[in-house]
Amino acid sequence: MKSRNLATTSLAVMAIGFLITLFLPDNLGVILLRGGFEAGLVGGIADWFAVTALFRHPLGLPIPHTSLLLKNRDKIIQSLISAMENELLNKESIEKKLGKIRIVSIGSSLLTRLFSRRKARTEMLEQLGSIVQRLPLEQAIPYVQAAAADYIRHADLDTAADQIVTKLMNDGKDIAALDYALEGVSAWSERPETKAMLGKIASEKLAEVKLGGLKGMAFQAFVGFMDADMLGEMLQGMLKSGIRDFQQEDSLYREEIIREIRVAIFKLINDEERIASVKEWAEAELRGEAATAFLQTQIGHVRSKLISLLEEERATGGRRLFRLYAMLVRRISLEQQWIQGWEERIRGSLLAFVEANHYRIGLLVKENLDMMDDDSLVNMLEDKVGKDLQWIRVNGALCGFVVGLVLTVVQLF
Repeated sequence: MKSRNLATTSLAVMAIGFLITLFLPDNLGVILLRGGFEAGLVGGIADWFAVTALFRHPLGLPIPHTSLLLKNRDKIIQSLISAMENELLNKESIEKKLGKIRIVSIGSSLLTRLFSRRKARTEMLEQLGSIVQRLPLEQAIPYVQAAAADYIRHADLDTAADQIVTKLMNDGKDIAALDYALEGVSAWSERPETKAMLGKIASEKLAEVKLGGLKGMAFQAFVGFMDADMLGEMLQGMLKSGIRDFQQEDSLYREEIIREIRVAIFKLINDEERIASVKEWAEAELRGEAATAFLQTQIGHVRSKLISLLEEERATGGRRLFRLYAMLVRRISLEQQWIQGWEERIRGSLLAFVEANHYRIGLLVKENLDMMDDDSLVNMLEDKVGKDLQWIRVNGALCGFVVGLVLTVVQLF
């Protein structure tokens, strides 16, 4: 420490000067210097003793009222803790400082600086890709299945189905479904293979009919006259004619079949046993191996797609990420009430944290000081305040020298 060397040098200069003046012939100048050096030596020694006594025993001698720092170590530590808790970092000052900080604005500025750097964006995307790659999404499958099964178990499906069916019927979807089915059947009935199939079925079934008497003879004559091709053509024509009748909006048969379809649907959705069986089936399917395999496959697809998108974005330097962030910031900046609300919530959380943990400041100071032995504590304090204390020794020697000169002059007079 330069100041300590300077203080020691000043004391040595006073001692050497005093010794030299003892062997010089007496004259006015020597007498004045001897008085100055003598007083400077006394002042320097006194200040050295005082400064040294703060930290250790001077010359290692257990002189009373010396090594004051170590003797009062506990008091000093408690004073430091009290000063930290009650003056330097008291709760009121912390709360007042937090009240002046615009937390959301500061956070937004830091994020903007971060997102404006291409390197930061690419590193962020790389980290996100690594996180997505390692994220154990498969472990969430049992929870997803359990949640879906529990929802199905407690869901009011009959009410939901009634509302859905009513909405579909009000929108005419049942009629549209009937028309779609009729168009499909009409297209099927016009195929040549359909005619052949109908003729074959009719021929086989007519051959199985057993009638006696005149009716039997007439029926057998009819069957013998009609071959499979003729029967198929006749049935095909009847089927196509019937479908055309059903497709006519003013057809009585159409209205009747629509009414029957609606009645059947409402009976179905109001059948509690059937609804319960549907729930049991759905719950079993959701917990089954097929559902598990399906979810695992979908999770793999989603993970691969997400990683691919992150890689593409990283290759472009994260431009879309920055545009998305800028869009969000502009949108949020318009919601001043929302920002103010978050400011209050964050500030309230920080104040609650300070309130609950303020005592830890003193504990932290005490723990750190208790970890230091006596020599380390003394060296730390000497390093922090020793420079100014060593200047006290220098000033003591210089002031003593000046005072010695003045006193010698007074003695001469």
